[in-house]
Amino acid sequence: MSRLSAPATWEARNLAVASGFAPLLVLTGVLGFVLPPGWALLSGAPAYNLFHIASGLLGTGLVWGARSRGAVGFNLGFGLIDLYQALAGSADLFPAALFAYLPLDDVLHVALGLGLVGLGVLGRGRPRPGRLRDRVI
Repeated sequence: MSRLSAPATWEARNLAVASGFAPLLVLTGVLGFVLPPGWALLSGAPAYNLFHIASGLLGTGLVWGARSRGAVGFNLGFGLIDLYQALAGSADLFPAALFAYLPLDDVLHVALGLGLVGLGVLGRGRPRPGRLRDRVI
C-alpha cells in the first residue's frame, strides 16, 4: 500500500469534508424554506436560504469538477466567508439585516469558518521551491 504525502493527505481530507459539507449546505437552505419558523434554530430568511443553496451547489460543482484542489478552494473560501458572516452578525455589517442572523448562526460561522480555513490552508501544502522563480521572466 502506498503512502500519500502530507499535502496529498490534506487534499484528500478537504475532498472528504467538502463532499459532505456542500450537499449539507443545499439541504440547510431547502429546510430553511420548508420548516415552520418555530422549528428553525438558524435564520430562515429567504436570502440566507438561497445563499446556502447556491454555495452548496458551487461547492458540489467544484468537488465534481476540480476534485481535491476544488475542495481545498471551496473550504478555504467558504471558511473565510463564514468568518466574515460572524463579524457581520456581531457588528451589524452587510448582509446581517438581509440574512437576519440568530445567535446560533454566529457561533456556527466562527466554528465552521475556523475549521474550514484551517483545513483549506493545510490542503494547499507548502510552496514548492523555484515555482515563483519559474514564473518570473
